[in-house]
Amino acid sequence: MTKDLMDALRERRSIRRFKPDPVPDRTLGRLLEAATLAPSAGNAQDWFFYVVKNAHLRQELARAAGGQGFLAEAPVVVVVCADLSRAEASYGARGRLLYCLQDTAAATLNLMLAAVAFGLGTCWVGAFDEGEVARIVGAAPGRLRPVVLVPVGYPDEIPGPRGRRALEEVTRVLDEPGRSEGKGGPGSGSKA
Repeated sequence: MTKDLMDALRERRSIRRFKPDPVPDRTLGRLLEAATLAPSAGNAQDWFFYVVKNAHLRQELARAAGGQGFLAEAPVVVVVCADLSRAEASYGARGRLLYCLQDTAAATLNLMLAAVAFGLGTCWVGAFDEGEVARIVGAAPGRLRPVVLVPVGYPDEIPGPRGRRALEEVTRVLDEPGRSEGKGGPGSGSKA
């Protein structure tokens, strides 16, 4: 990996057109390693990854995602699942309902940023039929919950940057009790 983290953050794009070139297994291993280096509540590491290379299964995933054909076009789709049993064993209902989703989100972002460093494109896909995706990959019902589908491949497009809200609009610094620095922000009583 040669990219600076801030460069990877700025360069990451949602890619929906992929070249047919295969992603080397060694590179996929590095992406998955990056995913597993993510923080997790109580170090539960309550995630599981299905790496789908099979073209027929990728087609099925695309159908389960409402016909998002680029999932089938990518040479690999990583199905990021939350291990509900592992999360619940550590934190009860809160682990099963919240922490495992936070943990899989962190793992997914790590995977996506690592992909940028290897010249690969990804897209965060959250719109899909969970039950159907679980059936397609053979996830244990009630134990492994599909949370994100991540197509991975060499981009056949490089979209331009998308606008971001200004830091002043989304940030409020709390300093001394009863005082805050800056203007704006939800609940501030001032207009941004």
